[in-house]
Amino acid sequence: MNERSFHVLEYNKIIDHLTDLCVSEMGRELARKLVPSDNYEEVQKRQDETAEAEGFLSRTGGTPVMYFADVRTTLRLAEIGSTLSPKMLLSIAGVLRAAKAAKEPLVHSKNDVNDIPRLYASASNLSTLREIEQAISDAIMSEEEIADKASPELYSIRRKIRACNERVREKLNSMIHSASFQKYLQDPIVTMRSDRYVLPVKQEYRQMVPGIVHDQSTTGATVFVEPLAVVEIGNELKQLVAAEKAEIERILKALSAQIAPEVGTIEANLNILAFLDFTFAKALLAHEMHAQAPMMNREGKIRILRGRHPLIDPLKVVPLDINLGDTFTTLVITGPNTGGKTVSLKTVGLFCVMAQAGLQVSADYGTTLPVFDEIFADIGDEQSIEQSLSTFSGHMRNIVNILENVTPDSLVLFDELGAGTDPTEGAALAQSILSNLLKMRTRTLATTHYSELKEYAMTTPGAENASVEFDVATLAPTYHLLIGIPGKSNAFEISRKLGLPEYIIENAKELLSKDQIRFEDVLANAESYRQQAERERELAESARVEMMTLRNQVEQERKKLEDQRERLTAKAKEDAKRIVENARRESEALIEELRRQRKAGGGMQEHEVQRVRQAMDNLRSQGEEKEETPTETLKTVEVGDMVHVISMDMDATVTSLPDAKGYVNLKAGMMRMRAQLQDLRSLTSSEKKSKKEKSKYEAKQSGSTNRVNIAKRAIRQELDVRGLAADEAIPEVQKFLDDAVISSLGEVCIIHGVGTGILRARIQDYLKRHPAVVSFRAGRYGEGEAGVTIVTLR
Repeated sequence: MNERSFHVLEYNKIIDHLTDLCVSEMGRELARKLVPSDNYEEVQKRQDETAEAEGFLSRTGGTPVMYFADVRTTLRLAEIGSTLSPKMLLSIAGVLRAAKAAKEPLVHSKNDVNDIPRLYASASNLSTLREIEQAISDAIMSEEEIADKASPELYSIRRKIRACNERVREKLNSMIHSASFQKYLQDPIVTMRSDRYVLPVKQEYRQMVPGIVHDQSTTGATVFVEPLAVVEIGNELKQLVAAEKAEIERILKALSAQIAPEVGTIEANLNILAFLDFTFAKALLAHEMHAQAPMMNREGKIRILRGRHPLIDPLKVVPLDINLGDTFTTLVITGPNTGGKTVSLKTVGLFCVMAQAGLQVSADYGTTLPVFDEIFADIGDEQSIEQSLSTFSGHMRNIVNILENVTPDSLVLFDELGAGTDPTEGAALAQSILSNLLKMRTRTLATTHYSELKEYAMTTPGAENASVEFDVATLAPTYHLLIGIPGKSNAFEISRKLGLPEYIIENAKELLSKDQIRFEDVLANAESYRQQAERERELAESARVEMMTLRNQVEQERKKLEDQRERLTAKAKEDAKRIVENARRESEALIEELRRQRKAGGGMQEHEVQRVRQAMDNLRSQGEEKEETPTETLKTVEVGDMVHVISMDMDATVTSLPDAKGYVNLKAGMMRMRAQLQDLRSLTSSEKKSKKEKSKYEAKQSGSTNRVNIAKRAIRQELDVRGLAADEAIPEVQKFLDDAVISSLGEVCIIHGVGTGILRARIQDYLKRHPAVVSFRAGRYGEGEAGVTIVTLR
C-alpha cells in the first residue's frame, strides 16, 4: 500500500506501540513488518487471530508467551557441528521452556477449542523436547558455570581439585604462621599468580625460600614464590584443571550434538512463538485502546460508531460517528479551523489501515469497515523549498498521483482540497476532482472551506455534507461531526466576539452577494433547528429513562405487595388450620366426656354422640376442601382449559396459548378478554362440575338476550393510542380489533400520531399478521393523513 499514507495517518506510531508490547525480538520483528493487506480473506484471518488472543486475555488475565531469545544463528552453528557455548545452550533451553509455557494454557488447559481454533492449531505444533531442555538445565547453571553433576567424571575431577587446593593451602598456611619464616615475607598471605599458589617474599630473602618465582612487584621489592614443598601438588592441580576443561568441552559438545538433529523442530518453535508473541501483542494493544474487532465487508461500506482516535488522550478525545459508502460515496466536511475536520479524516483513514493490518479499532461494537485495495491521503503541508514547490503545487502533485492510481475500491482522503490558490479556481478544480471520483464510486472524504463545495454536496446525488460543530458563545469547537449538515464558517460571529468593530462587520456583509447571505442564513437556521431538536431529543430521552425507572419501581412494589399478600394468605390458612385442629381436639375431648357420663347413667345417648361427631367431621372436611383449593397461579395452560381469573373473580375458558409476554386469550360466555398467565388459577373438580351445569342452563336463556345486548353496546370505531409506548399500544390494538370483529364492523381507525414513526411502524407490522385484517392504509386528507391508519376487517 501507499507508504506516504502510512506516514500522514501516523500508522508508524501505532506500530511503534505494538512493537513495545512484544516480549521477544522476533515478535518485534513481525510487528515492524506489519502492513495492511488488500485481500479480504487474509484480513479476516488476521482479525480472527487478534480476536482469539483478546478473548483469551479477557478470560485468563495474561499472555501465555514468555521471553525467548532469537537463536537462529546458534542453530546454524549446531547444524554444522560446532560446539555451542553455555550461553547458547541456555538460550535454546529458554526457547524450549517458552514453548512448554505457551502450549500448556493454549492446548492442555480447559479451553474450548472453538474459542481459539487458530491459536490452538499453532500451539499444538509446538515441540517441547523435554529431554534436551532438562539435560541443558541440569548440566549448565549459568553462562559461566557448569554443574558438578553434569557428568560423573566432572564430579570426580572437581572433588580432586578441591582436595588439592586444601592440601596446598594447609601447607602454605603452616609456613606463613611459622615465626621463623614470617620475617622472609612481605605480607603473611597466600595469593595466586599464573594459576599457581605463591607467597610474597622480600627480595633480599629470595634465597632463603627455595621454589619457583612466578612474578614480582612493580618496584622489585617483592617476588612471588611457589615454595618447592607445594610445587608437586601445584603440578597435580594444574593437570586436574586441564582435565576439568577437557571434560566441560566434552559435555558441551555432547549437548550440542543432541540439538543438531532437532534444529528444524526448534526453528519451527521459534516461528510459532514469534507469531504468538506478535498476536498477543495485538490483543494487548486492543485492551489498552479499549478497542473492538470491526466487522469487515466487501461492499465498501464504512460505519464507525463512537470512534476515538487512538493517539489522542482518551480523557480528551471526542467520539466520532460516521458512515460512507451506502447512500453516498463522497463526504464533504466543512467547519471552522481547529474544529476537528482533519482529525476526522485521520481517524477514518487510520481505522481502515489498522483493520486491514489485523488490528482492532478504538470504536464501539457494530463498527463496520471495508477492505480497500489502496488508501490515499493528501493531508498536511506539501510545500518544498528544495523542490521549488508551493503548498498548492505540492498538493496538486500528490493529487495527480492519486488520480493516476485510484480505483473504485480505493479510499481517498483530501484535507483542504483546492486550497492554496485562487478561491474561484481552487473551488472549481476541487469540484471537478470530486465529480471524477464520484463517477468512479470511489469512497472519498474531503475537508474544505469553499461554499461552492457545500452547494455541490447538497445538490449532487451520491455526495453528502458534514460539519464539525462550533459553539459561537464560547468561541470553541465541540469536535462533534454532524452528517447531513453543511458547516458555517462563523467568521463574522467570531470576529464580533473578539472585539472587531461592528461597522467593519456590517461593511463586510454588504460586500457579500444576496445569494451568499441567503445561503449562510439557511445554514444558520438549519443549525439552530438542529440544536433545538437535539435538546428536545435529550429531554425526551431523559423523560423516557425517568418513566422506565418509575415503571420498574412500580413493578417492584407490585411484586412486593403480591409476595406480601401470598405470605399473609398462607399465614391465615395456617391459623385457620390450627383453629380447626384445636376445635377437633376439644370436640373429641367433649365426646369422650359425654360417653363417660352416659356410662355413669346420665347424659346423651350414643346416637346423639355420633351425630355430634358427624357434624364435626363435616366441618373439618369442608375446611380441608377449602384449604386444598388451588391458589397458586398457573405455569402453563392448554386451549379449552377452564380457569379462574383472580383479578376479575370470574371463570373463563382458554382460547389460545400464552404469547411471548404471557398473555392468554379467554372466553367467558359471549365476552372475550385477555389476561396474564400469572392472573389465572385452575378450577377444582367441584367448580368445573358446577360450571358445566350452570352453563347448560344459561346457554338456553342467554342466546336471544346476548344478541340484544351486543346490538345495544356502544361500539367504538376508532382507537387513540397516542402517548403510549409500542409495547403498551399493541395489546390495546388487539383488544380493539377483537371487539370490532365481534361487533361486525367493516372498517375502523387507529390514531397513533406522526412522531418518529416507530409506533406507526410497530402497529402496521402487527396488522400485517392479524388474521382478521384484510388491508390497511394511511389516512387521507381530512382523515388524519400519516397520523392515523384505516383498517379494513373481514
